[in-house]
Amino acid sequence: MTSTVAASSVAEPPPALEVRKTGSGSALGRYILIRFLLIFPTVLILVTLVFFLIRLTGDPITAALGGRLPADQLAERIHEAGYDRPIIVQYIEYLGRIFTFDFGTTITDNQPVVQVIATYGTATLELVLYSLVVAFIVGIPLGLVAAALRDRWPDAVLRVSAILFYATPVFFAGLVAKLVFGVWLGWLPISGRASVRTELAIGRNSGTGIYLIDAIASGNPAYVQDVLLHAVLPALTLGLLTAGIFLRLVRTNVIGTFNMPYIDAARSRGVREGRLVRTHAYKPALIPIITVIGLQIALMLGGAVLTETTFEWKGLGFQLAAYLGSRDFVAVQGIVAMIAIIVAVTNFAVDIIAALIDPRVRY
Repeated sequence: MTSTVAASSVAEPPPALEVRKTGSGSALGRYILIRFLLIFPTVLILVTLVFFLIRLTGDPITAALGGRLPADQLAERIHEAGYDRPIIVQYIEYLGRIFTFDFGTTITDNQPVVQVIATYGTATLELVLYSLVVAFIVGIPLGLVAAALRDRWPDAVLRVSAILFYATPVFFAGLVAKLVFGVWLGWLPISGRASVRTELAIGRNSGTGIYLIDAIASGNPAYVQDVLLHAVLPALTLGLLTAGIFLRLVRTNVIGTFNMPYIDAARSRGVREGRLVRTHAYKPALIPIITVIGLQIALMLGGAVLTETTFEWKGLGFQLAAYLGSRDFVAVQGIVAMIAIIVAVTNFAVDIIAALIDPRVRY
């Protein structure tokens, strides 16, 4: 009888394992739900701040057209736009329009802000993608080198370089790059997304708006080369900013991984330090890169305003600077609202990817 009881107790599945499995799924679902819900207050706070800060200067019509229209015409335009109503009424109506992706109409050129975003947003997307490629190619390998040669002179040089990459203002780095590689050496073009000939050729048919894809679709290697040459300096200027962050993160995390027991076990088996870095410590060090990449997207979108202005890269940042110069605050608040939505959604996607890769993130 005793053996029967013992056998039945052994045959029972371990309940702790099932509870843990169920708990893991519920934890991930709860994490995703919370991160998704955080999108709305994030966007709301930024949109609210922009709305009321802009209203401190008065109504957008007066800010953009004041002094250029007679008083009666100015008052008529203000009334038609509804800017003579109570501020809280304007705010509530603006929030309602944003939920339908109606960001208003620009004052200076009378275009829907959504159309402006669609027209110039692809250029900014292309620049951000180029810059991310530069950040990954430069930041991650140099971070591994700095970790492998820690506390030696190459490590010190790379750490100082990372600080310089991050601390140098984007517009200053862009001007220096234009002066050295464009004016003095004459190696690279210093403005625009492509030459006039290439823009006309790839713009004949309605393309994607991303010049590299459109140039490849044209089948002419000269157009592809021209587009890539124009992208080098803007991508380096903006990409090195993030590369400095990636370098420091990879170095710190690889060095931290060296203290893990499995690294000691591999080292005791005679595995060389270079292989330890490439094979054993490399992948764990990439997890922090994934978790911060959403913040870097926001940083790049902010840096794109200065980069695009410096290199006359006609994207969303270039247009935003132009609208700021003409005090077209309807366009400004619409573009900023859209950027807030993009950043919030990007952070949500990155958080989910990080949670799927590293279970520690969601606990």
